[in-house]
Amino acid sequence: MDEFRVALVADDDEFFRIALAFILKSEIGFLDVVEARSLDEAIEALSERADIELALFDLQMPGMESAASLAGVRDVHPQLKIAVVSASSRRADILAALTAGINGYVPKGLGARDLAEAVRKILGGTVYVPPSITHRSFDENEAEAAPAPARAGDQASRMLGSLTPRQRDVLSLLVGGLSNKEIARKLKLGEGTIKIHLAALFRSLQVRNRQEAAVAGARLLSDDVGRSSPVDRPN
Repeated sequence: MDEFRVALVADDDEFFRIALAFILKSEIGFLDVVEARSLDEAIEALSERADIELALFDLQMPGMESAASLAGVRDVHPQLKIAVVSASSRRADILAALTAGINGYVPKGLGARDLAEAVRKILGGTVYVPPSITHRSFDENEAEAAPAPARAGDQASRMLGSLTPRQRDVLSLLVGGLSNKEIARKLKLGEGTIKIHLAALFRSLQVRNRQEAAVAGARLLSDDVGRSSPVDRPN
């Protein structure tokens, strides 16, 4: 059995975290598994530990708006093996995850042996996707209707809505002129975590640097009346 060092399991279901950690240790050979209950906790763990080789994320945990939320993690940790382990079989979720640059999408419904085999493939360099992605089967919420043309205001609202609550916090403080260190102090997060959130912001806002993000953010946030204060939201 190959021996790996450390994996990260991010899921707000404690029992599933325990079960998945057991599989990673007993079936694959990980020496340790770090557990996180939210996207913020997972990002903090990744910023603090350089020995994590594999990160598995659920799509239905606090802080995770969609699979696109993982794009920043991929940008900052290009060598990390990243996969979604989710109960969702929606084609849109799978494609969004692949677009974010992850290494695999593993259904939670798999048995322990099949789940372990999927993770082995990911560790071996294969981009794992469930067989259902090859079929044109959609659930009732996935009709392929062409979207109606959107007004600029609607597009701005959608772009802002695509950000996680923490990314909106970071953007607000960035627009306010704070440095990475000041943002980290204000939100009680590590600088490495802020770097990941900024990378995700740059992708979502389609900008290249902090200056462009601040300009775009100021425009978006000017219409976001009544948003909550970043310091009042729990980590």
